[in-house]
Amino acid sequence: MSMLNLNLPALASSLVKSRTTTTATTTAQQCYIHPVVLFSILDHYLRRNDNQDRVIGTLLGVRSDDGRVVEIRSCFAVPHFETNDQVEVDMEHHRSMFALHKKASAREQIVGWYATGNKLSKYAALIQDFYSREAAPFNAVHLVMDTELNGGELGIKCLQGAPVGASGHPENCIFLPLAHELQYPDAELTALQAAADSSEGVAALVSDMEQLEKTIAELRSMLERVSAYVDGVCAGSTKPNNVVGKYLMDMLAVVPKVDTKQFSTLFQSHLQDILMVAYLTNLTRAQLNIADRLQRIV
Repeated sequence: MSMLNLNLPALASSLVKSRTTTTATTTAQQCYIHPVVLFSILDHYLRRNDNQDRVIGTLLGVRSDDGRVVEIRSCFAVPHFETNDQVEVDMEHHRSMFALHKKASAREQIVGWYATGNKLSKYAALIQDFYSREAAPFNAVHLVMDTELNGGELGIKCLQGAPVGASGHPENCIFLPLAHELQYPDAELTALQAAADSSEGVAALVSDMEQLEKTIAELRSMLERVSAYVDGVCAGSTKPNNVVGKYLMDMLAVVPKVDTKQFSTLFQSHLQDILMVAYLTNLTRAQLNIADRLQRIV
C-alpha cells in the first residue's frame, strides 16, 4: 500500500531539510457546493472507525477558465491515520478512486480536500500542500464541516492556504476564508424537496400527476406573489425595485403571446399525448410480462 507520510518539524534545524512547496498561481474567489458533496461527507463520517475523530477526502469539480470560480460536484473518502507525530494518507486509494471518477466524469478535476471537525488540524497545512500540488496550477480548496451541530446548524467553511514568510516551507501556511454557497441542480433540488416534505425521514415517490399538481400549485403561488408585488408598486404602497422590475421584464419578454383559447387547446393536446404514451408504455409492459410467463410455462 502506498502511503504518504507527513511529519511536523520538531526543531528549527529540521526546517532547513524540509521540502519546498509548489506555489499555486491562481486562487479562487467564489466556491459553489453541490448538496450531494455534503451528504457524502456526512456518510463518510458516520462510517468512520471507532478510533477516528475526523475523516478526510478529496473534492472533485470544475473551475472557470481563469480559475477564480470553483464548483464542487462530488467527493470521495481517503483513508488516513493520525498520531501525535505524523499523519499517513493512503495515496494508492486516492489515485485509484480518482482514476475511476475520471472514467465516469472526465471533466471533473481535483479541486481540493475536505475534513470534519470544528477546527483545523495541526496537519492541515501539510495536507493542503499535497492537494495544492495535485490541483496545480490552482490553489486547493479546503472544506471544513463541523459535524457536532453547534447551534443546531451544520457548520461549513471553505478555506484557502496562503504561504507565510520568506521561506516556502509547506508548514508555513495560513488559511483564509473563501466565499461559498450551496448550488442546487434540478435533479438534486427535487430529491431534497421530497426529503424535506417527508414526515418520518423516508421520502415517498409521487406519481407524475401528483408531481404535476404540486408544480402547478407552486407556479400559481409564485404568480400570486408577483401580482401582489406589481399591484403594490402601482398603488404606491410598495417601494419599487429596479432589479426586480428588470427580471420581470426579461421574463415577460420570453413568454409567447398565445391566445387563451389556443393555449388551452395546445395544453389539452399535449396532455393527451402524454396520457397516450403512458397508456402504450403500460400496455407494452403488460405484454412483456405475459410473454415472459408464457415462456416459463412452455
